Amino acid sequence: MSSVVYRGMDQKTLNAAYNNVSAVKNSSEIIQSWVRQSQAFNDGYTKNCQLPYGSLARQVIDFFIADVSSAPLFIFIHGGYWQRNSKDMFSFVAPGLIANGFNVAVVGYTLAPQAGLANISLEIIQATNYLFQNSESLGFDPKRIYIGGWSAGGHLAALAAANPLVKGTVSISGIFDLEPIALSDINDQLRLDTEAVASLSPIHQSLHRPMSYYLYVGNDELPELQRQSKEYALYLERQGHKVEFKILPSCNHFTIMDELANYDGIIATELRKMIYPDKK
Repeated sequence: MSSVVYRGMDQKTLNAAYNNVSAVKNSSEIIQSWVRQSQAFNDGYTKNCQLPYGSLARQVIDFFIADVSSAPLFIFIHGGYWQRNSKDMFSFVAPGLIANGFNVAVVGYTLAPQAGLANISLEIIQATNYLFQNSESLGFDPKRIYIGGWSAGGHLAALAAANPLVKGTVSISGIFDLEPIALSDINDQLRLDTEAVASLSPIHQSLHRPMSYYLYVGNDELPELQRQSKEYALYLERQGHKVEFKILPSCNHFTIMDELANYDGIIATELRKMIYPDKK
Protein backbone atom coordinates (compact mmCIF):
# COMPACT_ATOMS: atom_id res chain seq x y z
CA MET A 1 0.00 0.00 0.00
CA SER A 2 1.36 3.41 -0.96
CA SER A 3 2.13 5.80 1.87
CA VAL A 4 0.37 9.12 2.30
CA VAL A 5 2.45 12.12 1.22
CA TYR A 6 0.06 15.08 1.46
CA ARG A 7 -3.60 15.57 2.41
CA GLY A 8 -4.43 11.90 2.08
CA MET A 9 -2.67 11.57 -1.30
CA ASP A 10 0.11 9.14 -2.13
CA GLN A 11 3.00 10.25 -4.35
CA LYS A 12 1.39 9.33 -7.66
CA THR A 13 -1.87 11.04 -6.74
CA LEU A 14 -0.10 14.20 -5.56
CA ASN A 15 1.93 14.42 -8.76
CA ALA A 16 -1.26 14.11 -10.79
CA ALA A 17 -3.01 16.70 -8.60
CA TYR A 18 -0.65 19.39 -9.92
CA ASN A 19 -0.17 18.10 -13.48
CA ASN A 20 -2.16 20.67 -15.44
CA VAL A 21 -0.87 19.52 -18.83
CA SER A 22 -2.15 15.97 -18.34
CA ALA A 23 -5.44 17.22 -16.91
CA VAL A 24 -6.29 19.19 -20.06
CA LYS A 25 -6.24 16.86 -23.07
CA ASN A 26 -5.70 19.58 -25.68
CA SER A 27 -3.24 21.63 -23.61
CA SER A 28 -0.46 21.28 -26.20
CA GLU A 29 -2.74 22.64 -28.95
CA ILE A 30 -3.72 25.60 -26.75
CA ILE A 31 -0.08 26.37 -26.00
CA GLN A 32 0.81 26.21 -29.68
CA SER A 33 -2.00 28.67 -30.41
CA TRP A 34 -0.45 31.04 -27.85
CA VAL A 35 2.87 30.75 -29.66
CA ARG A 36 1.28 31.55 -33.04
CA GLN A 37 -0.73 34.47 -31.68
CA SER A 38 2.28 35.88 -29.88
CA GLN A 39 4.51 35.60 -32.93
CA ALA A 40 1.92 37.32 -35.12
CA PHE A 41 1.51 40.17 -32.64
CA ASN A 42 5.26 40.58 -32.18
CA ASP A 43 5.72 40.75 -35.94
CA GLY A 44 2.90 43.22 -36.53
CA TYR A 45 2.98 45.62 -33.59
CA THR A 46 5.53 48.37 -34.12
CA LYS A 47 5.22 50.12 -30.76
CA ASN A 48 7.23 47.64 -28.77
CA CYS A 49 10.78 47.16 -27.53
CA GLN A 50 12.97 44.67 -25.71
CA LEU A 51 14.47 45.90 -22.46
CA PRO A 52 17.30 44.04 -20.72
CA TYR A 53 16.96 44.54 -16.97
CA GLY A 54 20.00 42.42 -16.13
CA SER A 55 22.97 40.70 -17.72
CA LEU A 56 21.56 37.16 -17.97
CA ALA A 57 20.00 35.81 -21.15
CA ARG A 58 16.41 35.61 -19.90
CA GLN A 59 16.49 38.90 -17.99
CA VAL A 60 14.63 40.75 -20.72
CA ILE A 61 11.27 42.53 -20.79
CA ASP A 62 9.01 42.77 -23.84
CA PHE A 63 7.42 46.21 -23.52
CA PHE A 64 4.30 47.13 -25.48
CA ILE A 65 3.28 50.79 -25.61
CA ALA A 66 -0.35 51.87 -25.40
CA ASP A 67 -1.82 54.74 -27.37
CA VAL A 68 -2.89 56.45 -24.13
CA SER A 69 -0.50 59.07 -22.76
CA SER A 70 0.80 58.27 -19.25
CA ALA A 71 -1.22 55.05 -19.18
CA PRO A 72 -0.84 52.64 -16.26
CA LEU A 73 1.50 49.68 -16.54
CA PHE A 74 0.49 46.04 -16.30
CA ILE A 75 3.40 43.67 -15.72
CA PHE A 76 2.71 40.07 -16.74
CA ILE A 77 4.67 37.05 -15.46
CA HIS A 78 4.38 33.76 -17.32
CA GLY A 79 3.89 30.31 -15.85
CA GLY A 80 5.45 26.89 -16.38
CA TYR A 81 6.16 25.80 -12.81
CA TRP A 82 9.19 28.13 -12.72
CA GLN A 83 11.12 25.76 -15.00
CA ARG A 84 9.72 25.97 -18.54
CA ASN A 85 8.18 28.32 -21.14
CA SER A 86 9.43 31.79 -22.05
CA LYS A 87 8.09 35.32 -22.24
CA ASP A 88 8.04 35.20 -26.06
CA MET A 89 5.01 32.89 -26.14
CA PHE A 90 2.92 35.17 -23.91
CA SER A 91 2.80 38.35 -25.99
CA PHE A 92 -0.73 37.30 -26.95
CA VAL A 93 -1.96 38.81 -23.65
CA ALA A 94 -0.92 42.31 -24.77
CA PRO A 95 -3.40 43.37 -27.52
CA GLY A 96 -6.53 43.22 -25.37
CA LEU A 97 -4.79 44.92 -22.45
CA ILE A 98 -3.46 47.67 -24.71
CA ALA A 99 -6.98 48.22 -26.05
CA ASN A 100 -8.11 48.54 -22.43
CA GLY A 101 -5.64 51.37 -21.85
CA PHE A 102 -2.56 49.65 -20.40
CA ASN A 103 1.08 49.62 -21.28
CA VAL A 104 2.14 45.98 -21.02
CA ALA A 105 5.45 44.51 -19.87
CA VAL A 106 5.94 40.76 -20.31
CA VAL A 107 8.84 39.77 -18.07
CA GLY A 108 11.35 37.01 -18.76
CA TYR A 109 13.20 35.32 -15.92
CA THR A 110 15.83 32.63 -15.41
CA LEU A 111 14.33 29.16 -15.09
CA ALA A 112 15.03 26.43 -12.56
CA PRO A 113 17.36 24.68 -12.00
CA GLN A 114 19.66 27.41 -13.38
CA ALA A 115 18.11 29.70 -10.77
CA GLY A 116 16.47 28.87 -7.48
CA LEU A 117 13.02 30.18 -6.65
CA ALA A 118 14.40 32.82 -4.29
CA ASN A 119 16.57 34.22 -7.08
CA ILE A 120 13.68 34.07 -9.56
CA SER A 121 11.50 36.13 -7.21
CA LEU A 122 14.33 38.66 -6.87
CA GLU A 123 14.49 38.94 -10.66
CA ILE A 124 10.84 40.00 -10.72
CA ILE A 125 11.62 42.73 -8.18
CA GLN A 126 14.64 43.74 -10.27
CA ALA A 127 12.50 43.98 -13.42
CA THR A 128 9.81 46.01 -11.64
CA ASN A 129 12.37 48.42 -10.23
CA TYR A 130 13.97 48.79 -13.66
CA LEU A 131 10.63 49.67 -15.24
CA PHE A 132 9.85 52.20 -12.51
CA GLN A 133 13.24 53.88 -12.92
CA ASN A 134 12.63 54.20 -16.67
CA SER A 135 8.96 55.20 -16.50
CA GLU A 136 9.53 58.66 -17.96
CA SER A 137 11.31 57.43 -21.09
CA LEU A 138 8.84 54.56 -21.47
CA GLY A 139 5.88 56.91 -21.06
CA PHE A 140 3.80 55.20 -18.36
CA ASP A 141 2.46 56.45 -15.04
CA PRO A 142 4.90 55.27 -12.31
CA LYS A 143 2.17 55.66 -9.67
CA ARG A 144 0.01 53.04 -11.37
CA ILE A 145 2.03 49.86 -11.64
CA TYR A 146 0.02 46.63 -11.45
CA ILE A 147 1.43 43.14 -11.65
CA GLY A 148 -0.14 39.85 -12.60
CA GLY A 149 0.71 36.35 -13.60
CA TRP A 150 -0.60 32.93 -14.51
CA SER A 151 0.12 29.67 -12.69
CA ALA A 152 3.69 29.95 -11.36
CA GLY A 153 3.52 33.55 -12.52
CA GLY A 154 0.55 34.01 -10.21
CA HIS A 155 2.79 32.93 -7.34
CA LEU A 156 5.52 35.36 -8.37
CA ALA A 157 3.00 38.18 -8.74
CA ALA A 158 1.74 37.52 -5.21
CA LEU A 159 5.29 37.71 -3.86
CA ALA A 160 5.86 40.92 -5.85
CA ALA A 161 3.06 42.60 -3.91
CA ALA A 162 5.68 43.25 -1.22
CA ASN A 163 7.33 45.76 -3.56
CA PRO A 164 5.95 49.20 -2.54
CA LEU A 165 5.89 50.23 -6.20
CA VAL A 166 3.08 47.74 -6.88
CA LYS A 167 -0.46 49.08 -6.46
CA GLY A 168 -2.43 45.91 -7.22
CA THR A 169 -1.94 42.24 -7.96
CA VAL A 170 -3.74 39.80 -10.27
CA SER A 171 -3.04 36.09 -9.78
CA ILE A 172 -4.58 33.66 -12.27
CA SER A 173 -4.56 29.97 -11.28
CA GLY A 174 -1.72 30.69 -8.90
CA ILE A 175 0.28 28.66 -6.40
CA PHE A 176 0.32 30.20 -2.93
CA ASP A 177 1.41 27.33 -0.68
CA LEU A 178 4.58 25.60 -1.83
CA GLU A 179 4.36 22.63 0.56
CA PRO A 180 2.66 20.26 -1.92
CA ILE A 181 4.99 21.49 -4.68
CA ALA A 182 8.02 20.59 -2.56
CA LEU A 183 6.57 17.10 -2.01
CA SER A 184 5.77 16.50 -5.70
CA ASP A 185 7.87 15.66 -8.74
CA ILE A 186 7.85 19.37 -9.67
CA ASN A 187 10.49 19.79 -6.99
CA ASP A 188 13.01 17.68 -8.91
CA GLN A 189 14.15 20.89 -10.62
CA LEU A 190 13.19 23.45 -7.96
CA ARG A 191 14.91 21.73 -5.01
CA LEU A 192 12.81 23.50 -2.43
CA ASP A 193 13.56 22.74 1.22
CA THR A 194 11.48 23.43 4.33
CA GLU A 195 12.97 26.89 4.79
CA ALA A 196 12.25 27.88 1.19
CA VAL A 197 8.66 26.65 1.46
CA ALA A 198 8.13 28.88 4.50
CA SER A 199 9.85 31.97 3.13
CA LEU A 200 8.54 31.81 -0.47
CA SER A 201 4.91 30.79 0.06
CA PRO A 202 2.65 33.86 -0.25
CA ILE A 203 0.20 32.29 2.20
CA HIS A 204 2.89 32.60 4.89
CA GLN A 205 3.71 36.25 4.15
CA SER A 206 2.26 39.28 5.91
CA LEU A 207 2.04 42.56 4.02
CA HIS A 208 1.70 45.58 6.29
CA ARG A 209 0.10 47.96 3.79
CA PRO A 210 -3.32 47.78 2.14
CA MET A 211 -3.36 46.11 -1.25
CA SER A 212 -5.90 45.10 -3.86
CA TYR A 213 -5.72 41.44 -4.82
CA TYR A 214 -7.62 39.90 -7.71
CA LEU A 215 -7.59 36.09 -7.68
CA TYR A 216 -9.06 33.89 -10.41
CA VAL A 217 -9.20 30.16 -11.01
CA GLY A 218 -11.19 28.08 -13.46
CA ASN A 219 -14.18 25.94 -12.52
CA ASP A 220 -12.70 23.13 -14.65
CA GLU A 221 -9.27 23.26 -13.02
CA LEU A 222 -7.75 20.63 -10.78
CA PRO A 223 -9.18 20.65 -7.23
CA GLU A 224 -5.80 21.47 -5.71
CA LEU A 225 -5.47 24.58 -7.89
CA GLN A 226 -8.92 25.72 -6.81
CA ARG A 227 -8.12 25.03 -3.16
CA GLN A 228 -4.92 27.06 -3.33
CA SER A 229 -6.75 30.18 -4.57
CA LYS A 230 -9.67 29.77 -2.15
CA GLU A 231 -7.42 29.45 0.88
CA TYR A 232 -5.20 32.34 -0.18
CA ALA A 233 -8.24 34.59 -0.68
CA LEU A 234 -9.42 33.79 2.85
CA TYR A 235 -5.94 34.42 4.23
CA LEU A 236 -5.74 37.83 2.55
CA GLU A 237 -9.17 38.80 3.81
CA ARG A 238 -8.11 37.97 7.36
CA GLN A 239 -5.07 40.19 6.79
CA GLY A 240 -7.43 43.07 5.99
CA HIS A 241 -6.73 43.40 2.26
CA LYS A 242 -9.24 44.13 -0.47
CA VAL A 243 -9.76 40.79 -2.23
CA GLU A 244 -11.74 39.93 -5.34
CA PHE A 245 -11.88 36.15 -5.80
CA LYS A 246 -13.77 34.42 -8.58
CA ILE A 247 -14.05 30.88 -9.90
CA LEU A 248 -14.62 31.39 -13.61
CA PRO A 249 -17.15 29.09 -15.29
CA SER A 250 -16.14 26.76 -18.13
CA CYS A 251 -12.43 27.63 -17.77
CA ASN A 252 -9.60 25.16 -17.34
CA HIS A 253 -5.98 25.96 -16.47
CA PHE A 254 -5.26 27.11 -20.02
CA THR A 255 -8.51 28.54 -21.40
CA ILE A 256 -8.74 30.87 -18.40
CA MET A 257 -6.06 32.95 -20.08
CA ASP A 258 -8.61 34.04 -22.68
CA GLU A 259 -10.31 36.01 -19.93
CA LEU A 260 -7.19 38.16 -19.59
CA ALA A 261 -6.14 38.27 -23.24
CA ASN A 262 -9.51 39.19 -24.75
CA TYR A 263 -10.54 42.83 -24.54
CA ASP A 264 -13.92 41.93 -23.04
CA GLY A 265 -12.74 38.91 -21.01
CA ILE A 266 -13.83 38.70 -17.40
CA ILE A 267 -10.37 39.39 -15.99
CA ALA A 268 -9.54 42.12 -18.51
CA THR A 269 -12.86 43.85 -17.84
CA GLU A 270 -12.39 43.81 -14.07
CA LEU A 271 -8.83 45.03 -14.46
CA ARG A 272 -10.10 47.93 -16.57
CA LYS A 273 -12.71 48.77 -13.95
CA MET A 274 -10.08 48.67 -11.22
CA ILE A 275 -7.82 51.15 -13.01
CA TYR A 276 -10.45 53.15 -14.90
CA PRO A 277 -13.49 53.13 -12.58
CA ASP A 278 -15.38 55.64 -14.77
CA LYS A 279 -14.74 53.73 -18.00
CA LYS A 280 -17.45 51.36 -19.20
